Amino acid sequence: MLYNLAIVIYDFFVHLAAPFSRKPRKMMKGHWVVYELLRQQVEKGEQYIWFHAASLGEFEQGRPLIEMIREKYPNYKILLTFFSPSGYEVRKHYRGADIVCYLPFDKPRNVKKFLDIANPCMAFFIKYEFWKNYLDELHKRRIPVYSVSSIFRPQQIFFRWYGGSYKNVLKCFDHLFVQNEESVRLLESIGVTRTTVVGDTRFDRVLEICSQAKELPLVESFKGNNRKTFVAGSSWAPDEDIFIPYFNEHPEMKLIIAPHVIDESHLQEIIGKLKRPVVRYTQATEENVKQADCLIIDCFGLLSSIYRYGEISYVGGGFGVSIHNTLEAAVYGIPVIFGPNNYKFLEAQGLKACQGGFEIQGKEDFDRLMNKFLSDETCLHKAGKNAGDYVRNNAGALEKIMNTVSL
Repeated sequence: MLYNLAIVIYDFFVHLAAPFSRKPRKMMKGHWVVYELLRQQVEKGEQYIWFHAASLGEFEQGRPLIEMIREKYPNYKILLTFFSPSGYEVRKHYRGADIVCYLPFDKPRNVKKFLDIANPCMAFFIKYEFWKNYLDELHKRRIPVYSVSSIFRPQQIFFRWYGGSYKNVLKCFDHLFVQNEESVRLLESIGVTRTTVVGDTRFDRVLEICSQAKELPLVESFKGNNRKTFVAGSSWAPDEDIFIPYFNEHPEMKLIIAPHVIDESHLQEIIGKLKRPVVRYTQATEENVKQADCLIIDCFGLLSSIYRYGEISYVGGGFGVSIHNTLEAAVYGIPVIFGPNNYKFLEAQGLKACQGGFEIQGKEDFDRLMNKFLSDETCLHKAGKNAGDYVRNNAGALEKIMNTVSL
């Protein structure tokens, strides 16, 4: 009852905010049409495998599994749902799925209506998605449901004294494919034993992205042959306040910045901090890009390919809420630097442990580390090799999952 009340309250506040905020407004519009969209697009007689991701990050973790099933079992249709507009709006035209839509709020009536129309033969919930009513109803209908790339910590409600019956939600899964042994032990402590440690599917995903990386002639021209290139991905202002001053004082290196936010005010803020020649990617030509020392990526979709042009990488967010995707950089065999807010990310801890990733607390740490990398080629090469080996050695989650799931 408390859970259902919480869902109703959340739904109420989203509706309340919709007229004043873009994100909830988009969510509401998507919810209004979801049932009609399903009625129009679900093909009778076809078998649908349902994948649910909260947002874009979770989708990227589930994407390798979607595409492997698509390739190996083309007789199945794929239904992909998102909870957040930040996932749906970016991937609503994703060609790896036959239907892409929002997931209606987890109210009993919504759940039954959704499942009656979609009628999936199997469901995969990615990482932290544990919607009680959906899982209960899937279990009642004997529809196999799996959790993929999930990770559990003692602080989560399932393992608290006040968790009550909510911990039983996890027993609705036919199998949980988790990232580490600690998750297995925690689940066993509450009687959940259908688990397998497979690691994180993102390792498989970044290896796939690396093999398909785009060739970017303008970036190639910018890089040239003489100086080392430092690539800063998904950076925020606190990150830029650390690496831009160092860049300004070290003409022996070049800098590529792919900021997390690319609105004009932030781009102008970055340009204002730079004291060396700079060009924006959307304004670059074969001539002016060769004269620049800094290249600002002012568009989306290139970062995962741009890391290939660097000798050292920096992944932003660690001086804010949390770091972004370190594996996208590490897969190219270059060291990865990031801020202190990284403790929730196993891949960051793994990169630190193997000396392929490096945590900094501030500018002093950063300067010291960069001085070492730029002056010691052996140290730089070893750190990069450690990062690349870490990614390759932890791949293989997809194969382990496919060996357990019956299709």
